[in-house]
Amino acid sequence: MPVPDPFREGLARGWKTYNGAQLQQDLILEADVAIIGSGAGGGTTAEILSAAGYKVLLIEEGPLKTSDDFKMLEDQAYAELYQEGIGRMSKDGAITILQGRAVGGTTLINWTSSFRTPEPTLEHWAKEHNVKGHSPADMAPWFAKMEQRLGITPWIMPPNANNDVIRLGCEKLGYSWHVIPRNVRGCWNLGYCGMGCPTNAKQSMMVTTIPATLEKGGELLYLARAERLQIKGERVESLQCVAMDERCVAPTGRTIQVKARHYVLAGGGINSPALLLRSDAADPHKRLGKRTFLHLVNFSAGQFDQVINPFYGAPQSIYSDHFQWLDGATGRMSYKLEVPPLQPALATTLLGGFGQQSALNMQQLPHTHAMLALLRDGFHPDSSGGSVELRGDGSPVLDYQVSDYAWDGVRRAFHSMAEIQFAGGAKAVMPVHSDARYVKTLAEAKALIDSLPLALYRTRLGSAHVMGGCAMGEDPKSAVTDSLGRHHQLTNLSIHDGSLFPTSIGANPQLSVYGLTAQLATALAERLKSG
Repeated sequence: MPVPDPFREGLARGWKTYNGAQLQQDLILEADVAIIGSGAGGGTTAEILSAAGYKVLLIEEGPLKTSDDFKMLEDQAYAELYQEGIGRMSKDGAITILQGRAVGGTTLINWTSSFRTPEPTLEHWAKEHNVKGHSPADMAPWFAKMEQRLGITPWIMPPNANNDVIRLGCEKLGYSWHVIPRNVRGCWNLGYCGMGCPTNAKQSMMVTTIPATLEKGGELLYLARAERLQIKGERVESLQCVAMDERCVAPTGRTIQVKARHYVLAGGGINSPALLLRSDAADPHKRLGKRTFLHLVNFSAGQFDQVINPFYGAPQSIYSDHFQWLDGATGRMSYKLEVPPLQPALATTLLGGFGQQSALNMQQLPHTHAMLALLRDGFHPDSSGGSVELRGDGSPVLDYQVSDYAWDGVRRAFHSMAEIQFAGGAKAVMPVHSDARYVKTLAEAKALIDSLPLALYRTRLGSAHVMGGCAMGEDPKSAVTDSLGRHHQLTNLSIHDGSLFPTSIGANPQLSVYGLTAQLATALAERLKSG
């Protein structure tokens, strides 16, 4: 029996959308609020403002894909739903950066892990970055509101074998572990969340806030790249967008001009600062695009006698924060431990190797486990993040240098992951590094990890979490916006996404963005009412 596609049903009922690839002429659109980006920040903001009676226009660079389009095929999903066809990387090409680019943004293709911003992170922002109104007590009702809205609760099913390794290993070693809250309703436990949910169980913006916005008369413009804000004095006068072809690769030559009372940037930690840079927005203290953070990720692979089948079941359901706050907020680089799912194309990329070695890796995939460490950057003077820059064609790129401080965290994370994997039953473990191999004892693993030259390209690094670049804070000398996301120099521009974070946060960021932008959008609705 086919799964209903409520988005297509809404389109049939007359939801107002514009497909940039099909425009036969240039377009002028008007709205009370134009929101650039349709992910966690943009979708949440759109629902709240449209419910308050404002005409909202939601603008998305990528295509409109719904559950009918999600076939659980990696080659299709990566090309259609990810930034740069899953080819987005740091400037030096050493770090793979996974971000969504479709209606719904990264919420369409993330692995559903939903954490409140850790309390030490919120307290650090208040103390060190002059952020006001976002204490744990301030934020708790907003997190609760969005948890209810998006069905976020700890996953009630038993973990799949891939996730159970963390539980078993941590229990044996006396380390703390917990169940991950997920934003799902009626989940089929398929495990292909990264390719778009074919059953609409994942409560992405595509199935929640965007339909609610369109039901209220909001409008959606997709396959339209926000190119430049037209700025006069202290105000944004209009937004220039270029229409993109169906593959979101090349401009069609058509343009869209958007005029609004207020503009909200919600393109994320690379695209939001890039739009302001392209627009020559006021930046008197040179903060724009600076202190852009990743949760830098390194990996450890394990081989097991039992079948793991890491491609099936809820992709992330168990985590350990045992090492996250051992040295407080500002000590050594610390990390959160989780597992990634391993669909075949993802696994070949991660595990590396050529020819016979690659074939052997795939043959062993049903018995293979992987663990990852999310390294918490931005809390220490030696971890200042990266910078968003523009290439010659105006497209953004993140220049992200890995410091000695970060490399120390990478090495310690390799040790922690190997220890937990062996304790969880692995017969062999391999740090994911071009000079590493599978070893059969923890003692061998420790010696191997200590001997590895930790360097770019040899150590396989990635990230799915980009934060900062438009930091919030009350002092314009160190922040792009105030604590309500209001741009310090432009009176009718707000920023509602993870680019506001003054540091990385130490947890998968989607719920942090949901809660923060719900708070900011509610305040914005009140301000617009008073003129």
